[in-house]
Amino acid sequence: MYVCGITPYDTTHLGHAATFVWADVAARVLRHLGVEVDVCRNVTDVDDVLDAAAARAGARFDSFAAVQQFRFDRDMAALGVRRPTHEPRAHVHVGQVVTLAAALLENGAAYRRGGTVYFHGAGVPERAGLDPAAAGALAAEFGERLDDGREDPADVVLWRAAEPGEPAWPSPWGEGRPGWHAECAAMSLTTLGPALDLHVGGADLRFPHHAYESAMAEALTGVTPFARAWLHVGTVQVDGQKMAKSAGNLVLVSDVLESWSAAVLRLLLIDRPWAQPWDYRPAALEEAAARLHRLYSAASHGVGEDSSVATEAVTAALLDDLDVPAALAVAEEAGGPAARTALSVLGLA
Repeated sequence: MYVCGITPYDTTHLGHAATFVWADVAARVLRHLGVEVDVCRNVTDVDDVLDAAAARAGARFDSFAAVQQFRFDRDMAALGVRRPTHEPRAHVHVGQVVTLAAALLENGAAYRRGGTVYFHGAGVPERAGLDPAAAGALAAEFGERLDDGREDPADVVLWRAAEPGEPAWPSPWGEGRPGWHAECAAMSLTTLGPALDLHVGGADLRFPHHAYESAMAEALTGVTPFARAWLHVGTVQVDGQKMAKSAGNLVLVSDVLESWSAAVLRLLLIDRPWAQPWDYRPAALEEAAARLHRLYSAASHGVGEDSSVATEAVTAALLDDLDVPAALAVAEEAGGPAARTALSVLGLA
């Protein structure tokens, strides 16, 4: 399982937390079945937004990222998210990005313009179900510079020549820095090999990030599909607008945990279809707390002849596309072992 991790330039908000808690739920359900799960969750600590945040703070990008990573790890531990098996950091894998870019140049999947290497992206938007205009608009949201000399608007940067004053690394094409999609492709390929069973990330990363990460990996290895299954977690919104620092509507995990238990927040994040975008309401925490109390009460009662049937029904619901609401409904009604199983597997006990 590869989980797209954070860019550590700010502390954890509920949008981040939803993705990582759902990844944890998926891993827990698989382990409940006896499956060995190898989880890789990266850290994107080479990024323009991170550099800008570090500069505003008067700090080096790497030390600034380390502080933010510490705060993120603290939030994840509070929410019961288990540590990943592997946690590659982009700045440690710059050499692997250089190797990736050089290999794609050699096999014709990339080309060079001065000190920048581009990936041939024609066909990637169409494969993602997008027309050129929609693809261009989504790419622009993530800062893609579409007028910088690339052959095709669908092409993306594998390796970019560094601007003066930016953190930079040596390459055969001069001082530069890795492209965002190439970072994840290199970290995933290096850590887990040419293909994944499950790739997890926010729904907003479906395009361009995951589409190009997959295309780069497949162009390098020839193994398709790069990911056999995807868990694109629905975005968390406030009044219909995606939770984001740029929107000024962040709700931080640490702030919520000052007033509510981690189990209440965790239940709020997962008591819904995983792909569904949803609006955060403070009152929903009260509703989650009430439901959690009912589940705890049910767990101490309801031991009957059909307890094994109810417990199997909980597991069956979780295997049906991670249907947490259905599993909790069974658990709350049946109580006893079924409720205890649901609470344990979902990390709520």
